[in-house]
Amino acid sequence: MSLRALVVDDEQHARAELCFQLEQLGDIEIVAQAGNGIDALAAVDRVDPDLVFLDVQMPGLDGFEVARRLLERGEDAPGFIFVTAYDQHAIAAFEVNAVDYLLKPVDASRLEQALQRARRRLGTERPAAAGPLNDQLERIVRLMADREVRREQVAVKVGERFMLVQADEIIFASLADESINIVTGQVTGTSNYRTLDDLQARLDPAVFWRVHRSHLVNINKIKEIVPWFSRNYILRMKDARSTEIPVSRAQTKRLREYLKL
Repeated sequence: MSLRALVVDDEQHARAELCFQLEQLGDIEIVAQAGNGIDALAAVDRVDPDLVFLDVQMPGLDGFEVARRLLERGEDAPGFIFVTAYDQHAIAAFEVNAVDYLLKPVDASRLEQALQRARRRLGTERPAAAGPLNDQLERIVRLMADREVRREQVAVKVGERFMLVQADEIIFASLADESINIVTGQVTGTSNYRTLDDLQARLDPAVFWRVHRSHLVNINKIKEIVPWFSRNYILRMKDARSTEIPVSRAQTKRLREYLKL
């Protein structure tokens, strides 16, 4: 069953990232986006989604108030999944019978699990109440553990030493000669991760974009975007060499949408 989804978040880049992740999974149609609770309710009336991805903290109506108003519609209410950076809201999410609760940055495998759960629920009658509290707590513990997997520090090998750098200091990482090179403002070295996929899984997907199969960049460390052939782009990074990194054709559309190019 193909799901019709509404994505609600007051941060545009967070909406763009979640929409991109959903598009990669396929079999789901993003029918609308909204930047606040009032617009979210209006969008539900307008496009009648099967599923709503709700940020919790938003100006005006927060995600929980939106969910409560949707529940007042009874059987006509869509399913909803909370997406937030704050794990302390988890129990409240289950009290309003959310399909699932995802922590930012959203892990791709957890997102897929949430969609599978949504399909199971929407394929039958929606339950009148959430499951047993013990089951909810077990899921909360698992979600929090998933969040802790992401590392705030990354080891970079420089000569014979390993330097620990904060993840947000990484400017870019590139695959070259079967090694992964990591560049920060102060350190250049190699990573012990075998693939860029492995490294990317440990970083915030809202910040680190795989703009090319050989390059992973920190979007906050882009100095300049240079138009290239066939409406593609070159990214000039903020490292000492102003390294130029190509953007693949597949990622060009995402970059245009995110930066309104």
